[in-house]
Amino acid sequence: MRYKGKVFKFGNDVNTDEIIPARYLHTTDPAELAAHCMEDADPGFAKKVKAKDIIVAGENFGCGSSREHAPIAIKASGVSCVIAASFARIFYRNAINIGLPIIISKDASENVKEGDTLSVDTKKGIIRNITKKRDFSSDVFPAFIQKIIKADGLMNTLRKGKKRCTK
Repeated sequence: MRYKGKVFKFGNDVNTDEIIPARYLHTTDPAELAAHCMEDADPGFAKKVKAKDIIVAGENFGCGSSREHAPIAIKASGVSCVIAASFARIFYRNAINIGLPIIISKDASENVKEGDTLSVDTKKGIIRNITKKRDFSSDVFPAFIQKIIKADGLMNTLRKGKKRCTK
């Protein structure tokens, strides 16, 4: 899977309350969540982000509560993938479950800047900073995670598998 977009850069310990504040948890509507995505970390994010843009962050991205609203808000905002030095475990799994690619790369996290344009190849584990003409390596998703992301989430993967089993 390949992604290309402009970088929005965040620091360490971006928690789920910053990704989608609790005051918006009354809804599960992806469009409404997207309108408030990253609001407490960058109040203008939802208005600036464009389809296919990329979030790059430091350590422990998605820490805090286990709300599934956080990766849903990011994905619904148009972000194609999130790159960070590390992710909170429950956020990592929630993101994969909804088909949001999240990529671990400490080197990219430390060396990519706001506004850079990246090209990401998750099959090869290569993040190319097109702006600075520099490459970084990343973890490569195992085949089963690639399958989940390609199907746009775990539930779609299971539905597709069930259809094959019943024929």
